[in-house]
Formats: sequence, structure tokens, C-alpha cells
Amino acid sequence: MRPARPLALLLILACAVPTAACSGGRGPNAWAASVCTALDPWRTEIGSLTSRTQQQMEADTTPGQAKENLMRLFAGAADASEQARAGVVAAGVPDVDDGEQIAEAFTGALTAIRDAYGRARSGIEDLPTAPAKTFYDHVEQVVAKLNQEYAASSLDTSALNSRELKDAFDQVPECR
Repeated sequence: MRPARPLALLLILACAVPTAACSGGRGPNAWAASVCTALDPWRTEIGSLTSRTQQQMEADTTPGQAKENLMRLFAGAADASEQARAGVVAAGVPDVDDGEQIAEAFTGALTAIRDAYGRARSGIEDLPTAPAKTFYDHVEQVVAKLNQEYAASSLDTSALNSRELKDAFDQVPECR
């Protein structure tokens, strides 16, 4: 099962980006297929990491074990986000109006997500594990900040609208 946020991010980005043609880019279908190919393993990995994080938070572990597990999970999410970002960069620029801006918005969102996970990992790493209650209270603060940064990383697409890309994301098999 894929997590709601990364999938929602893809859908928001896919359905609300600018229109038509600019020179030197990839066609909308080819670009959408490349982007979805880059994002699919990321969504899967984020979903897996999210499930494992929830299990870790519910498991009866010591603060030291929880710290180690959370650091590993957040590092994995940052790595997966970087791989997705690199894949979107490799997709190039869509051959639509404002294609450069669209490509930059996709990579910018993934960069912000990667960085948020990296900061969460560092935030957990910096926490002392004793006393346990204080550790877990601070973990909640780190996770709350991660959620806030994650939400802020989505694009403000209110002024963007590309029928070509929306159709491409709806039609290419890699995006289904």
C-alpha cells in the first residue's frame, strides 16, 4: 500500500502544472513516464519506511534501540528521496510552456522532502536517550517538525495548469 502523502504529491504535481510547448524538452508522455518511473520505487520505499516507523514507535523498545531504528529509517527515506530527485532530474524538461519551471518544481519538492528526512535523522541522532520520557517527548517533536516540513514541501500549484501533462500522467502506463 502506498502512503497518501507521496502519492498525493505526485497527483497534485501531475494535475496542476503549466501548459503547452517550449523547445528542447521531452514530450509530455515521455517526461511523465520518466517521472513516474523515478517516483514509483520512492513511493514504495517511503510506504515501507512509514510502516516500519509506525511499528517501531509502537514496539516496546529501549530508547537506544528506538533511536537507532529511527535514525536508520529517516536516513533510508532521505536516500530514497534523493534517488527519486535524481531520477526526475534525469527525466529532463517537459516540452510544454514553463517546462523548466515545472521540472524545477518537481525536483525542488523532492529536495525539500529529502532535506526534511535528513534533518529528522539528525534531530534524532542529537537526542540523549535518558531519561526515557524526555527522549520520547523529543522524538514526538522531531516527527511533528518532519510532518510540518513535509507538508510545506508540496508545491503551490494554484497558478499552474497543463492539460498536456495532466493527460500524459493519466495515459502513460508507468503512472498507473
